[in-house]
Amino acid sequence: MKKKLITLLFVFTVMNMFGQTPTISQPDEAKDANNKVSPLNDMVVNKAINAVKKVPLDEASILIYDYDGSLMSFDLEAEHINWTVKATDSHTEMCANKITLQDGVIYIPFINGEIFAIDNQTGEVFWKSRISNSTDQIVLKDQIPVINDGKLYITAQNSTIYALNIKDGSLIWSHKLESSNNDIPVLFFDNKIFTQSGVNFYSFDANTGKVIYQKTFEEALHGKPVTDGENIFIANEKNILFALSPNKPDILWELKFDENQNNIKERILCKDKKIYFAAQGPEVSSVYAVDSKTGTQLWKTDFKGDNIEYITEQDDNIWGYTRKAKLFQLDINNGEIAVETKLTTQPISNFEFPIDDSLFYYSDAALIQFDLKTKDENEVYLRTTIQDNAYSAYLKLIR
Repeated sequence: MKKKLITLLFVFTVMNMFGQTPTISQPDEAKDANNKVSPLNDMVVNKAINAVKKVPLDEASILIYDYDGSLMSFDLEAEHINWTVKATDSHTEMCANKITLQDGVIYIPFINGEIFAIDNQTGEVFWKSRISNSTDQIVLKDQIPVINDGKLYITAQNSTIYALNIKDGSLIWSHKLESSNNDIPVLFFDNKIFTQSGVNFYSFDANTGKVIYQKTFEEALHGKPVTDGENIFIANEKNILFALSPNKPDILWELKFDENQNNIKERILCKDKKIYFAAQGPEVSSVYAVDSKTGTQLWKTDFKGDNIEYITEQDDNIWGYTRKAKLFQLDINNGEIAVETKLTTQPISNFEFPIDDSLFYYSDAALIQFDLKTKDENEVYLRTTIQDNAYSAYLKLIR
């Protein structure tokens, strides 16, 4: 009787979360890859509202995942908001995640553990899922949905990795991880999922969730896993970058960079058999280029008295910005600084590059279009209020 009452209380709690009667995964669907039944704070509850379908792209618009936790579609030509979607509930206003757009469908995680699939044209919700039954904690943080072959992969702050069905948000498999602080996106490669958690690095079969290997390191891993199409690269929380085999837990090489630098986190990418990453330090922050085959350092560019907050690659250039609002462009071949501009607004998002000579970023006050020729910062969308200590925002051009 007690067990039945607990189950009913959980169902009513979820009904209040979504405001509608949910579709609850059956017990056999709530098992992890080791066939163990998940506790309530690990379970996935999904509500299918409309059938997921391929949607034409609203190419005149940009998606703004605002730092207050709301997602909006903004028409760049008409300069108005098309629609806005928010989480069902949240104990604090915070974005802290990113979005994925596939076949015109937006997949967005919220900090409260909800994940929505949304029509990019209308903002109509196809389905809602919820990880965990927590209403007062951050469940999903610094995540971007990784999608392949009909599955969405994501790690949560409840020590669990999940694979969901993108048709309805239902659980396909899950697996417990070592640490609860899972705030790095996973990597899909060679039909495998790679992720770090604490001092452990995992390789999962992407279809079944079966562990292919689990390797333990001396220090916690705190970098996003990336691949050059052959091997996997991951950084620890200090100053070592590792090259790993995708099929077995072998370290192929390791690179120790400046001992006074660390915290690569998501500031890492691969292109043309080279790895580019930014490491932070108390006095100097640097961008490195490394040969992915040998681990040989190719070049290094220093930023003294500042810290690099973000890097990306565009048209054979490394772009980024620093904590002191310095926008920079580096030649990808030699690391030479091509552009270095002190901004009057501080970016808190990624960069998005339209076709013309400009780039978009989000600040605490506005969506900014930065003209690469004139260096003008043009306010495209201005927030009505400004919050203190905005954590992050995310932009996505619809294309």
